[in-house]
Amino acid sequence: MEEDEKLLDDKPLVEDDTEELEDPEVVLDCVPREAEQKAGLGSSCPGIEQSKDKQKLRLTAQEKMQASLLRRDLRHLDQLHEEKDLFIQKTRGELRACRRRMELLVKQQESVAAEMAAERAANNMAAMGRLEAALQRLCLELENERDLQARMTAVLQQSQSALWQIEVQEGQLEDARKSAQEEAAAARRGLQERAAKQLHREMGASRKAERNRLLRARRCVHLQKELGLRQQKLVEEAQKNHRKALRFLKVSLGKIREQEQKEELETREHVRRRMDAVLALKNSISANRETLRKFQAWAQAKTELAEQKAQAEKKAILAQGGDAFKHLCHQRRRQELEAQNRAFEEEQKHRKQEIVSRLLKEEAVEDRRRPRPKPPRPTGQRSLRDRTWSYVATFCDGQSTEAPPCCPLENRPRSYQSSPLLTAISSESVQGDGSSLGGEEDTLAWPEIPGLWKEDYKPFQVAKEDVDRKPVGGTKMDKDILARTVQRLRSGLIHKQVASGREFRGCPFNSKPKFIHFKDFDVGKVYKKKITLINATYTINYCKLVGVEESLQDFVHVDFDPPGPLSAGMSCEVLVTFKPMINKDLEGNVSFLAQTGRFSVPLKCSTKKCSLSLDKELIDFGSYTVGETAIRTITLTNTGGLGTKFRFLLASEPCKMDTSQSALKLSSIFMYEDKSFYDKITTSFSEHQTEGNESSPTDVPSQKESGKLDVKEQEEGHPIEGVTLTTIMTIPPNEEQMEFSLGEITEGDIGPFSSIKVPIIFTPIVPGTVYNSFKVVFKNHQCPTLYFKVVGVAIDMPVWVPKPNVDLKICMYDRLYQDSILVHTRSKAALRLKFEVCKELRGHMELLPETGYIQALSSYSVQLKFLPRHSLPEDAGKYFDKETRVLEAPMTIRVADQIKPVGFTVHAVVTTSDLELSPAGLDFGYCTIYEAIRTQISLCNHSLLPQEFGFVGLPKFVDIQPNDGFGTILPLETLQLDVIFQPTKAKEYNFELICKSEINRCFKLACRAVGVYPPLELSHYQIKFAATSLYDTSVATLYVINSHQSMNSLTHSVPRIGSEDAFPVGPTSFEFLLPPDSPITISPLVGTVWPGKRCLVRVAFRPVLPSELIHQEAFQALSRKADIKSSLKETATQRKDQRRSSFSMLRLQNQDRLLQASASQPPELQKEDLASSSQEYQSAQASLTRSFQGKFDKFVVPCVVASGDTKDRKGTEMLSFSPHNTLYLELWCPAVAPSIVVTSDKGKTVINFGDIAAGHRGIKKVSIQNISPEDLNLEYSMLNPDGPFVLLNPTMRLPSGKTQVLDLSFSPRESILAQETLDIITKKGTLSLALMGTGVASTITCSIEGDVLNMGYVIARESVSLGFKLQNNSLLPIKFSMQLDSLSSRSRDKHRLPQFLASPDQRTEVVGTQNYSGQSVFSVVPAKGVMEPGKAQDFTVTFSPDHESLYFSDRLQVVLFEKKVSHCILLKGAAREHMMFVEGGDPLDVPVESLTMIPAFDLEHREEAEELKPILVTLDYAQLDPDTQAPPATRELQVGCIRTTQLSAKKTVEFSMDNIVALQHKGFTIEPSKGSVERGQTKAISISWMPPIDFDPDHPLMASALLQLRGDVKETYKVLFVAQVVTGP
Repeated sequence: MEEDEKLLDDKPLVEDDTEELEDPEVVLDCVPREAEQKAGLGSSCPGIEQSKDKQKLRLTAQEKMQASLLRRDLRHLDQLHEEKDLFIQKTRGELRACRRRMELLVKQQESVAAEMAAERAANNMAAMGRLEAALQRLCLELENERDLQARMTAVLQQSQSALWQIEVQEGQLEDARKSAQEEAAAARRGLQERAAKQLHREMGASRKAERNRLLRARRCVHLQKELGLRQQKLVEEAQKNHRKALRFLKVSLGKIREQEQKEELETREHVRRRMDAVLALKNSISANRETLRKFQAWAQAKTELAEQKAQAEKKAILAQGGDAFKHLCHQRRRQELEAQNRAFEEEQKHRKQEIVSRLLKEEAVEDRRRPRPKPPRPTGQRSLRDRTWSYVATFCDGQSTEAPPCCPLENRPRSYQSSPLLTAISSESVQGDGSSLGGEEDTLAWPEIPGLWKEDYKPFQVAKEDVDRKPVGGTKMDKDILARTVQRLRSGLIHKQVASGREFRGCPFNSKPKFIHFKDFDVGKVYKKKITLINATYTINYCKLVGVEESLQDFVHVDFDPPGPLSAGMSCEVLVTFKPMINKDLEGNVSFLAQTGRFSVPLKCSTKKCSLSLDKELIDFGSYTVGETAIRTITLTNTGGLGTKFRFLLASEPCKMDTSQSALKLSSIFMYEDKSFYDKITTSFSEHQTEGNESSPTDVPSQKESGKLDVKEQEEGHPIEGVTLTTIMTIPPNEEQMEFSLGEITEGDIGPFSSIKVPIIFTPIVPGTVYNSFKVVFKNHQCPTLYFKVVGVAIDMPVWVPKPNVDLKICMYDRLYQDSILVHTRSKAALRLKFEVCKELRGHMELLPETGYIQALSSYSVQLKFLPRHSLPEDAGKYFDKETRVLEAPMTIRVADQIKPVGFTVHAVVTTSDLELSPAGLDFGYCTIYEAIRTQISLCNHSLLPQEFGFVGLPKFVDIQPNDGFGTILPLETLQLDVIFQPTKAKEYNFELICKSEINRCFKLACRAVGVYPPLELSHYQIKFAATSLYDTSVATLYVINSHQSMNSLTHSVPRIGSEDAFPVGPTSFEFLLPPDSPITISPLVGTVWPGKRCLVRVAFRPVLPSELIHQEAFQALSRKADIKSSLKETATQRKDQRRSSFSMLRLQNQDRLLQASASQPPELQKEDLASSSQEYQSAQASLTRSFQGKFDKFVVPCVVASGDTKDRKGTEMLSFSPHNTLYLELWCPAVAPSIVVTSDKGKTVINFGDIAAGHRGIKKVSIQNISPEDLNLEYSMLNPDGPFVLLNPTMRLPSGKTQVLDLSFSPRESILAQETLDIITKKGTLSLALMGTGVASTITCSIEGDVLNMGYVIARESVSLGFKLQNNSLLPIKFSMQLDSLSSRSRDKHRLPQFLASPDQRTEVVGTQNYSGQSVFSVVPAKGVMEPGKAQDFTVTFSPDHESLYFSDRLQVVLFEKKVSHCILLKGAAREHMMFVEGGDPLDVPVESLTMIPAFDLEHREEAEELKPILVTLDYAQLDPDTQAPPATRELQVGCIRTTQLSAKKTVEFSMDNIVALQHKGFTIEPSKGSVERGQTKAISISWMPPIDFDPDHPLMASALLQLRGDVKETYKVLFVAQVVTGP
């Protein structure tokens, strides 16, 4: 069945397309038509099976395939049936939801229809429109739902039909399904049977394997028994051989004892020689140090002499009245010019010498090319080369001397003459330029890949026929894209490359190789290298050659054909050609430009150089018997690219090359002008070289060691004079030894990057130690001479030790050190060896085994164990030097039957491993838990070895720095460590610090302290102020916190000192103790903090200059002025007549006496006369500020704490402050020079404008200068926007050293003493300018009370005038102007909401209705003028309306000095066409005229509507107490008659109100109900209301009455009364 399922799984699953409503047919078509045929086949399966049973034939392959297809179709039908059933259920659910939505829409339609009927009845057209739109939307949605229902019903029917078809097909295939299930069951049974058979076979195989394993085990046991018997036999035979060897060993040990005495004598002699060598080395070191001290003293004396000479010249020039600085500048320039001339002359000499060296080299090349000598030239003629050489020699030396050959390598005679120094320099020039003699056509760099390297290579060019046949780029679009890209590339534009949402960043092309290196080039030859550039971007890119650097353009040429667009990963080739013209190292880059940016490939060209070295400096042959021959090889290696000739010589053989080379080195160290010192050095050097032949052989190592010591002193900073002399001296031995000889190869050529092995042969003649020194000289003078030593020991003993000196280096006490000693024998018989340690060192050193046998012609290894004890200095005796701690222990190997023993020496420097901590104990004292105490301790290493150390097991309250107490201490070094103690709780601390070394030794340090928990704490214990400029202020804040609220020590820690009693709960006071004369301000200094509270503390840092320093600078300036005045007076006196010379001398003497008397006054009296506000003081302060160099101070401010409140103390009684509860605040205060200073008005930062009249403006100019070394961006503090001070020209940037003038304005608006601070802020500090000024106000008074002038009612097109006065109460004349808002341009420019659309609360416009004619409704006379002090000015306001309106208004502003508005007067007025008017009531219209639409009434009611004018009167009856009757609500209406100049029949206005009785029944009382009003008069109609008995408080009372006015016309008003009862205020 599993196989059947696998076959069915191969059928791809059908996608769930049934969710789409339009595709039901597709699902039906997915059922294949072959299912029906297979169904028929399945129905006939029983008949087929009967026939198969009869025939008993197997199923064919075709029948198996049909069965698998049938199973797959059955599974497919089941899946389709499930999907179709799920789709039908989903469709039915959607259909039910659609029906519910339709029902809901029908209900909404009904409700909307009902609302439409109600609104239609109410004639609400707006609501009708809204409801109609909603009804249409509902109808549309209902129609859409019906369509959706129809479609879903159709889809549901189609799905059900398809489901029925699937069920029919499943019924037809039911028989096939049953047969498939039966076949699957039969298959499972067959698998089970096969599995059982397989299990039975595996069990049989496992039993067979177990039997084989047991047989193998028995065979192994039998073999082991046989091997044991064979091993036992071998052991017995070995014991027999051992007994035989013992007899031979006894004989050998006897011979060894005979040789021990001889070896001991030789060892003593060897030690004596070593001591002599050490003493010689010490003497040489002391001599060299003394020479260096002489050179240093000479240089220092010369420098001091030059300084004294310069000071003397300066004093002489100043005494003569000259400018010393100018003279020194001229002298320095003259010296520089002379130095340049000397350098130019030296360069000319050097060039001439190079020319000579080239000529010599050419001659040498010509001689080598032509082996036969040329016929001799005529004696009377000289060649051009000879004449050139003679001229150069004459020019350089001034004399002609015969030049001897400089090196034994050159045996050819020279035809010119020169000095030895010039010869050395010339040879060096030849060595440096030798590479340029090769042919220019030779190329040493061979190509790796042929192609671009060929001489006949030509850059690729597109054939003309190819161009004509197929244009580049293909289509026109490709051409356009390529043209645009190439144009961008040529213009140098860089574009970002984005591919798949990622932007490429990095190098666009990768170079292979990444680095172009022309190594070991020859001048004149041509070198070529090819590189490959690979496109590393995401898409197509382009590459363009930019070029090489300017320094390489004369030598490097790049051949590059632009490849056009390159896809990602594609590459192009570049050919770089290098033709060197100078023998000099070159470096640079080859630059390219890609579409995404520039990139470059590094290029380096290095010249050929010689780098020669020997693989060893000492060849130790060891011990050899006399007559034997030993050969060792020494390798001479040249790691450079330049070859040279070499020669191996004995160190005693002279060579002229050494002298020239030494002179050349001297010339590079000393200056040419130091002739005397140079001559002295050369003379001393020649003397040393002469005396070298008489030195002993032991001086050779001493000289070498002294050279190393001098080099070390040079690195430590000592002068290097004499170092070169010491290192280049070679002292040959006094006699040549014939035991050492060189092999066949002693001289020859060594090529570049090659090595040569030279054999050294040792043939001992006489027993003893033999040594010799050799040197290697080279033709190239730049290569120093190499030295090496050869040492060998000739013995006539068969047993020897290859390493007679065993160096254990530096060893520590109580540590075990081991080494292996190898012993060789030449004897052809086995020898017995006994290893002995001297009796003094037997407790410290051991050789294991003590006795051994060495076989014939073999070697034997013995183990050396060295465990030095602390008693070694006393036990070792003479073998141990207590000063140098050097141990030289002689070891003895005694050989049987040999009298002289074999000895070797063990060398070791024994040192201790002690680390010392000082002091031995630490007492930190009292420390609070909020601070840390730092104490320094010293850790000293008494050992000669570096040791790693670490403080382990540190408690949490202790920290050791640096590196957390871990590190490495060098030999004999003392480290300073910081131990930081910070307690975590209040208690007494006793602990130990443990320092462990790398060998696990422990060193302890005892510590004690007392932890204090203070009752107060600070929020910050360290404040780091920013760098603050002088006279600037930096502010920081912190809190003093009292968290002590409970004495319960079980729940939390309580404040206490150590183990003492706890601090009481309550108010706790604090006080900060500032150091005297500190620039720190703390506010408050003293305070009290209650439990659970905190106190804010402000800390300010303001650096200032000390007043004593400012006074000193000011008095120095005054003294300079006095000196200038006295000198002027002396000059004027000398010009007087000679007849009065005696009187003038007397006067001058008197003046001098007066000046001396004034100068002799004590400075205290002078300082009292100089005030801080004086000009001298401020000038000195500004000068010192500009020259201030900066200062850093660190202050520690203690804060003492006491219990109690500061208010409770009596008088001056001090609180009991405990010194242990003291808190400490650390302040870091860096002060710097101000970046910006004031240069105007002698640097004053206070700008006083004086007295300025209100409305006027005063301007001050302030110059500021940037004295910092960089440009600064300026920012300014915000001045008061409503204040009188204004910065007119702020500058945002001030360059370094530049000056900017700032314009400051003071414009007071009133009488006030103004003071503000303008801060000029930069990133380096703030400059504060104090602005001061006094404003004198211009005050005037107006005769109008309330600032409202009501013009009353006026007949339209008539006018009325009123007057008022303005009084000037100030002491200044005032310029005024009268401005109306209606005539102001500002009011016309405003765009805001119309007044008739705004609410009454939002109406702020004071300009009301205006005339239709355009003329102003109000006018004022006079409009402008000047009011004298104390005078009054009369003004007349005229009201002239041209039409009827009740809302004429305007605002009159009194403007002083064209800026300040002194008074604002509101002008009001009303105009009527007729003589009567009514005032009062609630407003029913807007206070401005608007273009409102007149409602369209019928013609019959239009006249009535025009005659009636409504008046609304609202009365609120306030009943606060229901038991007490409140007074009636009262309102008034004013009826008036306008005075007019027009003729009228009636002089009065009569009024009457009807329906009085009805109003009285409702509680209204109107008095009077009728009457008359004269012209220019008004009469009030009083209206009062009391609520009647039947009044309903929930509904207001409404009533109306008609008010008729009879004048020149009749007017009727409808008065509406609305009354209500209110119960609240």
